[in-house]
Amino acid sequence: MKLIAAQIACTAGNIEHNLDKHVDVIEIAASLGADMIVFPELSLTGYEPRLAEVLAMQPEDERLDVFQWLSDRFGMLIAVGAPIRKSGGNRIGMLVFQPQLPRTLYCKQRLHPDEFPFFLPGAGQSLFTRGETILAPAICYESLQMEHAQQAAHAGAQVYFTSVAKSQRGVDTAYAHYPLVAREHGMSVIMANCVGRADDYVAAGQSGAWNAEGTLVIGADAVSEVLVVYDLGSGEGEVVELAGP
Repeated sequence: MKLIAAQIACTAGNIEHNLDKHVDVIEIAASLGADMIVFPELSLTGYEPRLAEVLAMQPEDERLDVFQWLSDRFGMLIAVGAPIRKSGGNRIGMLVFQPQLPRTLYCKQRLHPDEFPFFLPGAGQSLFTRGETILAPAICYESLQMEHAQQAAHAGAQVYFTSVAKSQRGVDTAYAHYPLVAREHGMSVIMANCVGRADDYVAAGQSGAWNAEGTLVIGADAVSEVLVVYDLGSGEGEVVELAGP
């Protein structure tokens, strides 16, 4: 089973451009034999909390139908990020598309304090199955809270896939924390971070994958648009560069 983290630069507020990039990247991932691909936090809009009220999408937005088509075509789990409009307030959402199944919305349960003015927390953990492997999602800040990983592990997850938008400081914290998660719970971890401008900082990439023993299998650099590929069966990883514009 091949897991892929898409490390891309997102264009702030330009959903159509970002969506087209997602489609191109998914097709490349399919050519590599991907069973799953995860994109960074709020990948369809860029991580721009101050723009969330304008950019927030309905989970049923027809623009997202292409991801279901791609999931069905390639037999791939596809996880993309977007601000989601729900009653009471917007959420930081991850939309997950699985072959021949209805789309699933997972909403970030534990917000960073900086996000409280713009979002409400979600509720409930989601689990997904690819073959015989159970996967659990996490979105950025909550992936650094051990109780979130414990919740996923107790539910039976074998892979913890995280969608983030982290600065260098956040990446450093993640690189210290995820090996602990992996070792304590026997879960592989894969992180998709963005690069380039995000909100009022620079996202620091370094997307990576850790095996269930907590060893970093593969990691990207801080600036390039790449795919981080982790083969659960062989235990090997590689970084595949994405072509520039």
